[in-house]
Amino acid sequence: MSQEKHQYVHLFTGKPQVGKSTIIKKIVNALGVEMCGGFYTEEIRIQGNRMGFRLVTLDGQEGIMAYRGLASPITVGNYGVDISCLDELGVKALYQALTTKKLIVIDEIGPMEAHSHAFRQGVMDVLASSKPVVGTIVWRSDSWLDAVKRHQRVKLYEVTLTNRDAVVEELLKQVDL
Repeated sequence: MSQEKHQYVHLFTGKPQVGKSTIIKKIVNALGVEMCGGFYTEEIRIQGNRMGFRLVTLDGQEGIMAYRGLASPITVGNYGVDISCLDELGVKALYQALTTKKLIVIDEIGPMEAHSHAFRQGVMDVLASSKPVVGTIVWRSDSWLDAVKRHQRVKLYEVTLTNRDAVVEELLKQVDL
């Protein structure tokens, strides 16, 4: 097992709707959930309109992390953000993966998630580990998000409609579990 293959935190970035979360799901499906831990996010759509975001842990727990009109002291765009969902499900899943799984999955590192101090600490603890990580990070600039992107372990991939399938194949070659 090559240490070099484990040194990176592989983060996918790109425009919304380009397929970043789909890449994460394909990688998890290829490797199997018994090797992977963490979480991903899914859009909640009603009659074609995006209404919010669901957080789903790889061990099957889920909760609504953000929703249009949700009463919350934290809002991002039109969405009220439920930080307790992220802290109780997502952050817990990160630490569990750090101690029990071979690959950590974080989908996504973005402006909603950055409002959680526990999540920010969890990401920093994951970056400080030697475990391989795959995740997504928002394209836009923000001081904390930019610091994550510049971290020495991070290898950033810009995902486009034309390269998204090749990115999955390339990453599976690099992550040797």
